[in-house]
Amino acid sequence: MTLAIAMVSCGGNATNGGRKAQELSGAGATFPLPFYNVVFENFAQVNGDVVAYGGIGSGGGVRNLRDKIVDFAGSDSFLTEKEMADMAPVVHVPTCMGAVVVAYNLDGVKELKLTGEVIADIFAGEIKMWNDERLAALNPDVTLPAEAIIPVFRSDGSGTTFVFTDYLTKVSPMWKEKFGAGKSVNFSSGQAAKGNPGVAGVI
Repeated sequence: MTLAIAMVSCGGNATNGGRKAQELSGAGATFPLPFYNVVFENFAQVNGDVVAYGGIGSGGGVRNLRDKIVDFAGSDSFLTEKEMADMAPVVHVPTCMGAVVVAYNLDGVKELKLTGEVIADIFAGEIKMWNDERLAALNPDVTLPAEAIIPVFRSDGSGTTFVFTDYLTKVSPMWKEKFGAGKSVNFSSGQAAKGNPGVAGVI
């Protein structure tokens, strides 16, 4: 996954050594927030430029950019042509790369093998139990409990959700037909949480 900053404008006020120090505000994806916190703090020490960024999810960042509340937005997915048509000209700037992964919390199970189709069926609510025969066949050396699987997903518009669901459309015809890819998807079962930190907290 490549995370991009979408930028439309910038402004400045204070001076620093003969140049104006810039003050930029941004919002969007929670995935790169720890990275941005470090980078923007170090950047401020160079020429006094200040960059404030709020991790509110890609969808929220794009809306704020459209509404001219922020100077830039962080998004795990590129803006669509429709989104760009609703705002000033946008420049996409790749900033960092990372992976979207499936995490689980299951006592006593340190390693679990999954396939793309199985993951799709779990998030579609078709595989409901940890000891489902398909999971057991993939993990013959693991003792899987007779407990319900509770998928956790983002409640807010999310580029991470887009990356994840776009992958599922490529490995599961069922997912492509019933759910598709997007920043927000109607997951049929599980628990929603706000932001990647919220999902991690629930897990």
